[in-house]
Amino acid sequence: MMMAENDSSPSSSEKLNPKKNVHRFLGGGQVADILLWKRRNVSISIVAGATAFWWLFDRAGYSFLSFVANVLLLLVSILFFWAKSATLLNRPLPPLPDLKLSEDQVAQAAESTRLYINDVLAIAHDLTIKKDVKVFLEVFIGLWIVSYIGSFFSFPTVVYVGIIISFTIPALYEKYQDRVDERLSATQNVVVKQYRNVHGAVLSRIPSSARKEKKTQ
Repeated sequence: MMMAENDSSPSSSEKLNPKKNVHRFLGGGQVADILLWKRRNVSISIVAGATAFWWLFDRAGYSFLSFVANVLLLLVSILFFWAKSATLLNRPLPPLPDLKLSEDQVAQAAESTRLYINDVLAIAHDLTIKKDVKVFLEVFIGLWIVSYIGSFFSFPTVVYVGIIISFTIPALYEKYQDRVDERLSATQNVVVKQYRNVHGAVLSRIPSSARKEKKTQ
């Protein structure tokens, strides 16, 4: 009985601990650890890399194709001359890993791609076959927001802002979750109160006879 109580206590504490809900909401894996800065070196590297790419493509005016070609040209040149000099000077060759994809890596990538494609096809099915108005409105509003934002910012800037938000909002919310929930609850109460006031004011302007007719209908 004591062991059963000990086994059940961590699960109940996890349910009562709000700090762990953010990590669970983000998937609870390595991605969640990176977004919440639990693997600080990886998080810093991603943010620094995103900043460098945004500066190159948006500020410096590089195109993606020219950047990739220049990087590959520099890498191939370094490896070629390194291998040549190593052969002439009896030095070890460049320490290159075994550059090939395993079957497991290909299968995992294919499975992830299949899941995303099926999600898109399910949305298309709900729009065309089921004629789901809710899904249509969600897709319409989402695409309109993307189009509206894209008219003000370039694609690299939108991607960069999305990365920065992904690395700041979840971490800040996890750190100040109690304060944020308290403010959100107070804001929700104010909004509900104002809505009730406006709703009551609108109903008070409707003649009582008209409201009785609506009720009888």
